[in-house]
Amino acid sequence: MKVGYARVSSHGQSLDTQIEKLTAFGCEKVFREKRSGASRDKREAVNAALEFCREGDVLVITKLDRLARSMFDLQEITKTLNRKGVDFIVLDQSIDTTTPAGRLTFHLLGAVAEFERDLIAERRNEGIEKAKERGVKFGRREKLTDAQVEELRATYGAGETRQELMKRFDISKSTFYRLVAEQK
Repeated sequence: MKVGYARVSSHGQSLDTQIEKLTAFGCEKVFREKRSGASRDKREAVNAALEFCREGDVLVITKLDRLARSMFDLQEITKTLNRKGVDFIVLDQSIDTTTPAGRLTFHLLGAVAEFERDLIAERRNEGIEKAKERGVKFGRREKLTDAQVEELRATYGAGETRQELMKRFDISKSTFYRLVAEQK
């Protein structure tokens, strides 16, 4: 049986082209998902496809980076496929892991995909650092303004209870203690 797997990284992208290619190739069942390919841990459809495949089946994808974006994941997936006696075909890159040339091409393209992902991460991190240098703040916005923090500290020092202040400012116990401790 030919088993297809299609993936796009975000919900704004379409799986249609991949599904058309997989069904035209003769895939009887196609697993699909919209999720990052960085790690297969949280990708339910790829794990379901690997579980579904039986000896003699062929797992078919359109491009190698649709299956995984790291060499580690690619190697783990191919080990699983080999152990189960499942062949592997990548349509757009003409890879068929049942041949020595196909296995070589598979490993070369996998290394390129991982390199590309590392470059993207490096550029993203550089952009974040430059934004921080310009004063851009990341993360959740502060719950209380500076004036509210000062009021909290003053009223706590004047004897108002922690519970009353937590309720009035709508903050958790850990936030309360962090804000009070920052004063010291």
